[in-house]
Amino acid sequence: QVQLVESGGGLVQAGDSLRLSCAASGRSFTAYTMGWFRQTPGKEREFVAVINWSGVGSHYAGYVKGRFTISRDNVKNTLYLQMNSLTPEDTAVYYCAGTTKNFPIYSHMYYATDEYDYWGQGTQVTVSS
Repeated sequence: QVQLVESGGGLVQAGDSLRLSCAASGRSFTAYTMGWFRQTPGKEREFVAVINWSGVGSHYAGYVKGRFTISRDNVKNTLYLQMNSLTPEDTAVYYCAGTTKNFPIYSHMYYATDEYDYWGQGTQVTVSS
């Protein structure tokens, strides 16, 4: 199994940028397709982005496409989420997750939390207006 620890969250103003990191330890990092999700109180956890094991393929939810970039460093065993042009609507707890599933990278199966095997504890991102 793999252990995931997110970091990089914080309080920023609208229009600012932030980069989240997710450090992985345990089983080989490249065995996992990795995703980012976010959750606000009273709402279900929602998909943000996913990246395949090599980092070549990625896919984004429409509400972050063009503003967020998912990437990974398989030497450092770390997943990243670069978030630009942040808005108050991006305020949430952000989670990284790993799955051994191998759907096509654009598959909406990756939108489902049930498809992921491992989760981090989350990091809070707050965007003020």
